[in-house]
Amino acid sequence: GFFQSYAVEVDLKDASNATCLYAQWMMSFSIKYETNSSDYKNATLSLESNVTHDGSTCGNNTQAALLAIQFGEGHSWSVNFTKTDETYQADFITFTYNTNDTTVFPDAKRKGPVTIVVKDTMRPVQLNNVFVCHNTDSIEAENVTQIFWNLTVQAFVQNGTIGKKESRCDADEPTSAPTVVPTAANKTTPSTTTLSPIPTTTPKPMENPVTGNYSLKSGNKTCLLASVGLQLNVSQDKPILININPKTTSVHGTCGNTSATLRLNDGNISFIDFVFVVGNASVRKYYLKEVNVTLLSHVNGSVILSADNNNISKWNAVLGASYMCLKEQTLDINEKLKINTFNLRIQPFLVKENTFSIAEECFADSDLSFLIPIAVGMALGFLIILVFVSYIIGRRKSRTGYQSV
Repeated sequence: GFFQSYAVEVDLKDASNATCLYAQWMMSFSIKYETNSSDYKNATLSLESNVTHDGSTCGNNTQAALLAIQFGEGHSWSVNFTKTDETYQADFITFTYNTNDTTVFPDAKRKGPVTIVVKDTMRPVQLNNVFVCHNTDSIEAENVTQIFWNLTVQAFVQNGTIGKKESRCDADEPTSAPTVVPTAANKTTPSTTTLSPIPTTTPKPMENPVTGNYSLKSGNKTCLLASVGLQLNVSQDKPILININPKTTSVHGTCGNTSATLRLNDGNISFIDFVFVVGNASVRKYYLKEVNVTLLSHVNGSVILSADNNNISKWNAVLGASYMCLKEQTLDINEKLKINTFNLRIQPFLVKENTFSIAEECFADSDLSFLIPIAVGMALGFLIILVFVSYIIGRRKSRTGYQSV
């Protein structure tokens, strides 16, 4: 489904009612949590309109500044800022989510607040400069992905006046084409020749995605292997196809004895979770149970689509084997999104020596492999029948000739 994330603005004042810390930004959270049935679900937590900033402090030369907000049913987020004589920067982010919020975390096994602390990646900013980052940034830690965009912040504001000079994040820096100095070789003069209309060309069909190789480790051992080309099929007024680029995709996830999750992050634009579980203990087979997708806007990084399906039941294979399907497959996530897979091979459990085990093929591949020997057998059978018929005809002609003599 779709969801809204509100912009947050905090204008913190000091004792003299002058601005000492200013921030405006948008953010949302993707949280993986365990249910009472020992399955894992993904929750999306976005900011509401009723956000408070109790506990925020201005900071000074010896004390860090703190930007703290509270929202929803017991959720909170904060970041502290430290300074030097010339710069300031964000230090640590603390995020607390409350699984007692049953609207966001239905059937959560662990009840109560859960807190994670991560190091912020913001680089030092000159004092009295405003840090601006419109593009999307994200931080992942402990089954939580924090997504930020449209950020404007200044800590340790001097004289109560927001700075006019901006320090931009790398993603916002414009890339300009190189200036070409006119020379005799590239200089052009106006032409009086009437140009023919530019012919219209038929748009090229979308190419299949590049196959990516992904893996997870538990300690020093590889615990999950995947090789697949991925393509998102988004249904809008005009359907669009988005190929996942392995070169810009980072890999995260978890491995376990009965469940495993592969999370792919394509350049902070799309997040895809594949959740695998082991089925009946007596059968000892695994399968793909759940897929969660979060798609962000290329323009401003806002969340434009969040889709999940926790009842897929595909990609079945025996524990200790890999699953393979070279043919194109389609995973139906919801009415808005499908995922097309190409050249798939995956093994989420019992990986040995960093290599895939023997593969169980999908029906489409195995069906094709059966057709080849059948076709060869039919051709040989037809050839045998042809030889036998020729032999009978030859015998009859020989007898007719002998009787006439």
